Amino acid sequence: MKVAVIGGGSSYTPELINGFLERVDQFPLKELWLVDILPERLEIVGQFAQRMVQAKGSPFQVHLTGDRRRAIAGASYVTTQLRVGWMQARCEDEYLGRRHGLVGQETTGVGGMAKALRTIPVILDIASNMRELAPDAPLVNFTNPAGLVTEALSRYASDITAVGVCNVPITAKMMMLDALDIQGDAAAQAQRAKLLTLGLNHLSWHRGLTLDGEDLWPQVMERFLAEIESDDEAEWDPATLRTLHMIPNYYLQYFYYTGHKLALQEVWPPSRAEEVMAIEKELLAQYAEPDRTEPPEGLMQRGGAYYSTIATQLLNAHFNDLGETHIVNVPQRGVVPSWPEDWVLEMPCRVDLDGFTPLPAVPLPPVCAGLVAQVKAYEILTAAAAFTGDRDLAYRALLAHPLGPPADKITAVLDDMLLTHKAYLPQFWP
Repeated sequence: MKVAVIGGGSSYTPELINGFLERVDQFPLKELWLVDILPERLEIVGQFAQRMVQAKGSPFQVHLTGDRRRAIAGASYVTTQLRVGWMQARCEDEYLGRRHGLVGQETTGVGGMAKALRTIPVILDIASNMRELAPDAPLVNFTNPAGLVTEALSRYASDITAVGVCNVPITAKMMMLDALDIQGDAAAQAQRAKLLTLGLNHLSWHRGLTLDGEDLWPQVMERFLAEIESDDEAEWDPATLRTLHMIPNYYLQYFYYTGHKLALQEVWPPSRAEEVMAIEKELLAQYAEPDRTEPPEGLMQRGGAYYSTIATQLLNAHFNDLGETHIVNVPQRGVVPSWPEDWVLEMPCRVDLDGFTPLPAVPLPPVCAGLVAQVKAYEILTAAAAFTGDRDLAYRALLAHPLGPPADKITAVLDDMLLTHKAYLPQFWP
């Protein structure tokens, strides 16, 4: 079996390696191809990956290449974890928002839109390569904004099986189980536990947790509320959570507490991108240590908790036809009544050889549904703008976004966005 990782020079890659090494008895990987357009980065991360695998008896081979087509050819699975413009572009995205008095974040608001415009054409080009060289391989996308990228794939590369993946749901599930302090093997419990989540990527609400069929949600909410009420610097207010009776995805803080988030930006630098750049510099230095064969503890500061778990669990469930339930981003195909069938949602899906099948779900209540509809309109418009290079569509996307600029400021923000990232947005600069 061959797996291609596009963006193999990512600092997350050692996490992915660990996940494959933990599943060699179930997932018969023989060739792992790491692709990156930065030779120096690929050499450091890739050679560390090779040492990790060699230290475990070389159950599979790790190949390094800058040739994407060579890596994709004949692959059973293709995963994407790339960043167009690298970390400096993320920094530009964050400060773009700050410059205009808007939220500065890499997946939400104007920064998320800028990232999507850069990323979607590249992902669609990868899909084109797969159509020619690996037509039966699923595309498992970890690249942010994961939901929006998957939306673009479903609309403009619908012949490719594609699924968007995020580590937020599995991280939330693990934290809930840990808070309940249930006796027994934590990893086994996580496998048997089912989290009910619905919404968009980075705009979803957790609303149920079962373990072996037992409803644990009342205890989850009780513990979560107690923790918030005892914390003088809690990130959520109890009244909102009580009325929702759900736990919002962390990124909903940008919508629920926009003023607070804007205030926090005023103390930059460092922004989160600048923090991550410092973390990555240290990680790469550690990866380069010739005797190192295990990921350093500092990798968890990078923000990729349970990345290896969700990535390899998903591929394993598909390959072995396990019928497991995983929360991923896919077109909902009518299983959520009253919402358009073609909307890509983050939701529980059955994963087996048939693919990634969304499971029937009760629609979100009106207090959430309106926000979802508004942001989905923005996503559809952004995907279309990225595909066509149509500035008017990009303008409409900013107009639709709840965290976008006032109507009379859109032109200034859009011009700034497109000029800042001109090198990576050729579709807008004929």
